[in-house]
Amino acid sequence: MIISRRKLLQSLSVLAAAPWFLRGVAYAAQPMRIGVLGAGSLGSTVGSLWVKAGHEVMFSSRHPEELESLTRELGPRASAGLPVAAAEFGTVLLLAVPFVAIPQVGHDLRHLYAGKVMLDSTNPWGASDSEVYREALDNGVAQTVNRYFAGARLVRAFSCVDAYVVATSGRRSGGRIGMPIASDDPLAMQVAAGLVRDVGLDPVVVGNLAAASVFQPGGPGWRVHLTAPELRHRLYLPADA
Repeated sequence: MIISRRKLLQSLSVLAAAPWFLRGVAYAAQPMRIGVLGAGSLGSTVGSLWVKAGHEVMFSSRHPEELESLTRELGPRASAGLPVAAAEFGTVLLLAVPFVAIPQVGHDLRHLYAGKVMLDSTNPWGASDSEVYREALDNGVAQTVNRYFAGARLVRAFSCVDAYVVATSGRRSGGRIGMPIASDDPLAMQVAAGLVRDVGLDPVVVGNLAAASVFQPGGPGWRVHLTAPELRHRLYLPADA
């Protein structure tokens, strides 16, 4: 079929006007540079899916040499380095460090994440007498992380699903898993929504950071692993949230 030049230009203009996170299927229409701070099961799973979606990802660890096999398998869009290198590399960051490390990481990288979109997947696990755990219990997880990463455009995302569920969501016969996200920054929320879609999940906008309490540990949205419509119903959100 021959397409006229006029129709082709019209199609391209429509595509250009659409938000980047609504374009494309197999690959991200606008590849991004993403720094993954913490390469445990969640960080490595999400980061690997972003590489496969067409993004450039730097995984980080205090021992980046241990990530060589991962990056070799993923190919040239994947690299590894220290957290400071990943924070500098990424225009978007995924925070996936142990929760007890939040104060130190926030302090060490403070000059590198300012103004950047940061997807926060962290949670206080188990029992701890650390001050940051007590803060999260008293003030909320999102608010606590936001305090230690002042200046970052924080979005709670990838914080209430198991890594295995993330890895298999796009292939589920019952439909993709809904991922709750929350932020005080609407534009950062749009970026996060696109990156959630890129790994095979459906974003469910819950509200601002204070609203993220509904999917922190103990909340009704914590690790329920439901489809987006089911999750909206459970959290009493509008059908098109």
